[in-house]
Amino acid sequence: MRTLVDIPDHDLELLTSVAHSLNLSRAELIRRAIADSLAQHRTRMDHAAFGIWASKKIDGLEYQHRMREEW
Repeated sequence: MRTLVDIPDHDLELLTSVAHSLNLSRAELIRRAIADSLAQHRTRMDHAAFGIWASKKIDGLEYQHRMREEW
């Protein structure tokens, strides 16, 4: 998928330089930077959900069984 992004000239110059030094296209360098950034956010979101039942007084599996019995 293609998208348009405005990048300031000074950042574009540095981006071009870094891409050249790594023997990558600018597009590939941008894709990698986006992937790295999103991976950090995914990790934070995973940690936020980890242990969500820690404050509950009931075991998660027990809760699940109770909920299913109601149906």
